[in-house]
Amino acid sequence: MGALKEMDRGKGNEYGNRPRGGFPWFRAGFFVLVCGVVGLFFTPIPGKIKRGIKEIVAPKPVVIKADETDLRRQLESRLRSEYEERMERELAVELAVVRKQTEAEIQKRLKQAEEQGPAPIPVPGKVSDVRQLRAGIPFKTELKLEPGGIASKERVDAASFTAFYQLSLRVPAAARTMVELESSNPKLSKLLPGLPELVAKGTVSGWYAKLYEAKSQRIRRDATALNELLTKHNYYDCETMLNLQAKNGRRVFFLQAEMDVVSDGSDGDRLPKMADEIVDSTYYQPFTSYGWPKQGKVENPMVAGWQRRIKNAEKELAANGTTATRKKWLRDRMAYLKRGVADMKSRSFLIAEHDPFVVIPVTILAGRNDPFAPKIGDFAVVVHGDNLYPAIVGDGGPTYKVGEGSLRMAKELNPKAGSYSRPVSDLKVSYVVFPGSADIPHGPPDYTKWRQRCHELLNEIGGVGAGVSLHEWQDTLPKPPPPAPAPGATPAPAPGATPAPAPAPAPAPVPVPVPVPVPVPVPVPVPVAQ
Repeated sequence: MGALKEMDRGKGNEYGNRPRGGFPWFRAGFFVLVCGVVGLFFTPIPGKIKRGIKEIVAPKPVVIKADETDLRRQLESRLRSEYEERMERELAVELAVVRKQTEAEIQKRLKQAEEQGPAPIPVPGKVSDVRQLRAGIPFKTELKLEPGGIASKERVDAASFTAFYQLSLRVPAAARTMVELESSNPKLSKLLPGLPELVAKGTVSGWYAKLYEAKSQRIRRDATALNELLTKHNYYDCETMLNLQAKNGRRVFFLQAEMDVVSDGSDGDRLPKMADEIVDSTYYQPFTSYGWPKQGKVENPMVAGWQRRIKNAEKELAANGTTATRKKWLRDRMAYLKRGVADMKSRSFLIAEHDPFVVIPVTILAGRNDPFAPKIGDFAVVVHGDNLYPAIVGDGGPTYKVGEGSLRMAKELNPKAGSYSRPVSDLKVSYVVFPGSADIPHGPPDYTKWRQRCHELLNEIGGVGAGVSLHEWQDTLPKPPPPAPAPGATPAPAPGATPAPAPAPAPAPVPVPVPVPVPVPVPVPVPVAQ
């Protein structure tokens, strides 16, 4: 028996078993390690590790940084324009109130009344008749009469005499299919045969919901103050916004809307003279979001008008009767005008009357994390009727409306269009924008290059239909007259003109014969013999 135990102990040692008397350090350490690993799953560390692996493996989306300087300038210009227009209307209302107060004061003094004159007329908004809030909105009025208590009690009860104003709107759904799109623009698939496949796989852009949210907020604010409302026409100005992507990865921002007109912009290098009514206008904006460093030495014609406005503000600021509130406003305005003058002296901009471009809301242009959001300078194709018009995204527009093009673009769609007359009122204009396609840095317009680039981009999404070609823009900017020829120099023929035939040489003068004098013989004396 003792021998067998001895053999067992020897066999155990042979297979490496530990003596039973020691502490299991290896097992305890392994147990602690397992517990630690399990505990990690209840901390934020695994999520960070997972995100780190994804960042390493997955490619980062390309996000193009918006030109915040141009966007800030454009947004400030538009906000100031809207503010000044609103302020002029409010001033007119206030003047009417003051005029009525003055008349009441005169009547009070004439009658020598003991009581003071009438209290100031409250002005909650510029609309005194709700029927004038906006034409096109059907108003229904109803007077509800209920029996009440005695007059002295009802007079002090706020609930006895009330009005209820309710405005009902239906928020439109975005068009998603080719059938819906071609109900407004029937020739889309004929002009762009690759579009149906893209639309079938496309998604509605998040900017569509944000657009109608901005519209609704504006109407809610104006309705509360009894101000003029956004028109029904301008509320329903967008059929859809779609994010489309071709198999090769090319992204498209597709917008279906109408077309309003923008007539901003200036460039001394290309248009050194502008009409006086434009130069002196307080509403015309000399800037566009698309701009480039000034290349010539001719001053922007809008500078003179802005400098005159600065001098007028300085005179008003120095006047004794100017109120403190007005002075503060004048100083702020002068600072804005001076920044604008400095900007016009160093940069050039598009000219809406001559350059074809489209306008996108500034909120979309400033979108940082949306790879489908257009940016300033991106190439775009406007589709209307049977035609395709190459263009670029040249300006930022209001946040509550879409569908705008330059005056040059508008007149091409409809010759009757003008600064205050849109070319297309129905939702029949398609804007095909190619995000991330802008040429950097920006430079002066090159219509031939724009057309070629738009043609290449369209080829990436299926090309154009048979017999369809992009419109060719012509340069409509006035050309400077040719320099006067130097005295005695022959003026050069105009470009493309047939040179006039050279005048025939004058005939050589016929020599007149000159009579040659004939010598008269002189007699020679003959000697006489002696």
